Parts: sequence; structure tokens; C-alpha cells
Amino acid sequence: MSLSTSRRLALLTSASLALLAGCGSSSDSADGKSTPTRVAVVASTNVYGDIARRIGGDRVDVTSVISDPDQDPHSYEADPQNQLALSKAKVVIENGGGYDDFVDHMLKSGHNDSAQVINAVGVSGRTAPKGGELNEHVWYDFPTVAKVADRISTALAKADPGDAAAFGKNAAAFKAKLAPLEAEEARIKKAHGGDGVAITEPVPLYMIEASGLVNRTPPEFSEAIEEGDDVSPRVLQESLALFSGKKVKALVYNEQTSGPQTEKAEAAAKAAGIPVVPVTETLPKGKDYVGWMTANLDALASALAK
Repeated sequence: MSLSTSRRLALLTSASLALLAGCGSSSDSADGKSTPTRVAVVASTNVYGDIARRIGGDRVDVTSVISDPDQDPHSYEADPQNQLALSKAKVVIENGGGYDDFVDHMLKSGHNDSAQVINAVGVSGRTAPKGGELNEHVWYDFPTVAKVADRISTALAKADPGDAAAFGKNAAAFKAKLAPLEAEEARIKKAHGGDGVAITEPVPLYMIEASGLVNRTPPEFSEAIEEGDDVSPRVLQESLALFSGKKVKALVYNEQTSGPQTEKAEAAAKAAGIPVVPVTETLPKGKDYVGWMTANLDALASALAK
């Protein structure tokens, strides 16, 4: 992600703070009575923004910095509206793990030291394997998402103690909806445990591993794609051979960051009759988190059954 314009952020911050002058903690309704201001929440992506809405309900105002399903999160650049929202936020939800460092930069530039910052990777307890790299895509890990939901509830309760019970109830209801997703992973594991799959990026790996599947993609391939680097001819050939040799039962494809090499992988899979399961990093339009993940698991199970 590009955040090379610190001067630009400083200018955005000055403008944002000027707009904030005179903002209070309540607003007047039509009958002249003062009503509490909703808790201002900023999430780095609409994934965490949706979860915050499920827990906060009508007691929160949520801004998702990245909400366009066609936008590559790795190429995000700051804009004035998001800088303004972060300078006002009471609760900030970031993924962490190097995925959305722009949040910390913008918070610092906006001099918002009072916001409660929830770092999903930190909450997860996940660490890099020995000799490997951390897979930061923890929103595909349902136990982590449950922990994040609890942390959001706690942060909202601190910002708005009067509605703490409602936040706790909503978080419990949200977590209950994660149970069928984990049950579906268990069903896939029972039916297809040990089956090989290929990926273009590590985005869905937590779901793949929880479903008992084995990622057979050369690490150099998915790492190069994630970093936006070229794949060497040798590694590309090894990856394409997974499909021609029928060594995998599906290709799980991040359609949000496609390029020439991933398109070759997709074409090779289709030519070999290997199902392609598209996934994304942010919520598709018209989906909530649970509905999105349900669709992902349904697509994966369907592909494996072919």
C-alpha cells in the first residue's frame, strides 16, 4: 500500500480538524430534545465494518475505508473523507499484520490518540510459522472473527456504557451465526479431508486448512502474486502442472487481484476440468459477512464434490 505522501496527510488532517470544530456529543431532534450521538466507528475494510454494524446496530455510525469490491486493498491511498472519519473515531478496527498500515499512519497524522484500536491479527494470537510468513487474512478464520466480535462489543460498551447490554447481546447473536460456518468446514473435512487444492494467494488459507484440505501450490507462486511480483518460469510451470496432472480438485482464486499469471492458472484449471472457486478480500455488494462466508463454503463444497 502506498502511503508516501505524509505532507498530503498533514494537509488533510488540518482540513479535517477544522471541520470538526464545534462538534458536540449530542444532537437536537425535531421536538427539541437532545439525543445521544452514535459511536463513531472506522473499519479498514467493509468486512470489519459489517461486523461492527451487526454488533452496534443503530447505536453506531460506521465508516469502512475500503468498501469497493473492485478495489485492491493493497493499492489504497488516503483521501480526505476517510482521514476526517479517522480523526473523529471512537473505535477503530484494523486487520493488522501489515495488511492495512495506512490506518495507523492516518490515526497518527490525525492526532487521534483517544480512539480504541482493535487489531484483528493481534486479537487472533496468530503468529508466523517457523521460517515462514504470517498469513494476515484472519477474517477467513472464524474463531478469530468471534474474538474480534467480543472485542468490538467491549470497545463499544466503553464508548457508550448505557448500551453495553445491547452490544453484548448483538455480539452473542452474531457469534451464534458463525457456528454453522464452522460446522460446514467440519463437514467438508469429513468428506474431503486430505484432498489437494491450489490457490492464487493465501487469502482463503485459514478456511481451506479448517476444512481439512491441503494447499499444493508452490509457496513461491502465491507469495509472488500477493506481493505483485513476477512468477519465475519454473514456478509457473510447477503450478500449472497441478492442473494438467490432476493433482488438485479445485483452484481457489482471488478475483480481486488478478493478473497475467493468475489468469494462466485459471485457464489451465478450466482446460483440465478443475473447478474454479472465486473469493475476494472484501464484501461483495449486497452481502453481509455471514452470507458471504456461507456462499464461499457452499462454492468450495460444490467444487470438491464434482
